Order: sequence, then C-alpha cells, then structure tokens
Amino acid sequence: MTVNLVDYPSYMEKNKTSDLNTVDALFTAGAHFGFVKSRRHPSHKPFIFGTKNKIEIFDLEKTKMSLDKALEFVKELGSKNASILFVGGKSEAKEAIEKAGMALNFPYVAGRWLGGTLTNFVEIRKRVNKLENRLVEKEKGELAKYTKKERLLIDREIDRMKIFFTGLSNLKGMPQAVFVVDTKREYSAVAEARALNIPIISLVGSDCNLLDSTYPIPGNDSSKASIAYFVDQVVAAYKAGQLSSVLKV
Repeated sequence: MTVNLVDYPSYMEKNKTSDLNTVDALFTAGAHFGFVKSRRHPSHKPFIFGTKNKIEIFDLEKTKMSLDKALEFVKELGSKNASILFVGGKSEAKEAIEKAGMALNFPYVAGRWLGGTLTNFVEIRKRVNKLENRLVEKEKGELAKYTKKERLLIDREIDRMKIFFTGLSNLKGMPQAVFVVDTKREYSAVAEARALNIPIISLVGSDCNLLDSTYPIPGNDSSKASIAYFVDQVVAAYKAGQLSSVLKV
C-alpha cells in the first residue's frame, strides 16, 4: 500500500479508539518512519501502514498499542524500584540514553557494548571498581607519588576506562530489565539479556526482529527526536510507577 503523508493525519483522525494526542506526538517526533521495504524484517509486516518515497511508514496506532504495553511493564518496575539498564550506542541515541540513566540514577551504555557486561558481570564490576578507585585517588591527590610519566599513563588509562565504564557505576547487580534502542545494532546486549532471562524493552526500527524483545516498540530508531520521545516516555512511566507505590503506603 502506498500512502501520501499529507493524508496520514486524516487517517489518524478517523481512528477514535486511541489516544490521538499520543499518536499525534508520535507523528510529530517522526516515529512513523521505517526503512525501505527491502530492509524490513518479516516480523514488522503487521505494523506497516504504507510507503512514502520508498520509505515504509509505521502504523502509529499499533505503535501506540505496543508502547502502552511496554510502559505498563515499566510502571510495574517503578512500583518495585526495580532497576533498568539503558543501552543505545548509536550516535542518535547516546544523548537520550545518558539522560535517562542519570534521571533515574540507573546504569547505561551509551557507547560500545562490552561483551560479558551481563554474562561476565563479576569481571566487569572489577574494572568499574578500578575506574572508581583511580578517580578517587586522583581527586585526593594521591597520584602525586608517581612520576610525571606514570601519572600521564594513569590519566590515559582513566580516559579509556571512562569511555566504557562511566555509565556502569550504578550496575551493582543484575538489572531487572534492559531497555535497548535498535536491537539489531545492539545484538550482543540482547543476546546476553536473553541468555539470563532478563526482560527486554526495545525501540526497534523496521529492520529489527520484534521477536528478540519481550516488549518491542516498532518505530523510528534512527532519529534523535524519535528516540528521545520514546526514552522520555519510559522515564516518565518509571517515575509514575514509583509515585503510585509511595501513594499506596
């Protein structure tokens, strides 16, 4: 089916069964853009509304339904203060992933995923601890005992470790869920989470396999605006879950 984007808002107006404000927000964020049909994973077929200039367009009504399901799970996590590991190393996702991790004080990976982050957690934790110890030593001026050359090498080591481990300082144990932007790109993180039976919430473009995630959200995973919208929704849902838990006490 070929669709004219000019007609897309009219299509949404005809569907009164959903929250049009949410659908409109998705449209504004550009969440409706997929990839060319040749890149589409078969699992996405039911979620495609049509095409525009050879680019497939997501049915945002169905995207909203998937988002709602995922957010309900996130709210449940929030009510239990369960931890989420945020993962998104592509350039379009880094800012949103870092922001989410810091907003909830949760671990995040906004760069290259290190193999074994979950499945070899003990070793990864040792390296995170090493970074934290080095930073404490530097802050207290304890590196002054080393020669100038040794301090230079230590500073370089710290810079390298920061790239990989800064976002993992809050990873004290296994997360109760993992949020992933683009499961195809982050296949290693997905594989480790699945091996450990950790639920996966994901924003997935049309080239990703929806079956790789527990709570997949089909939508544009290649633009900053779209990614930021979905990540912000997850953060808001978690906080809402926390609040509901407090109000029940």
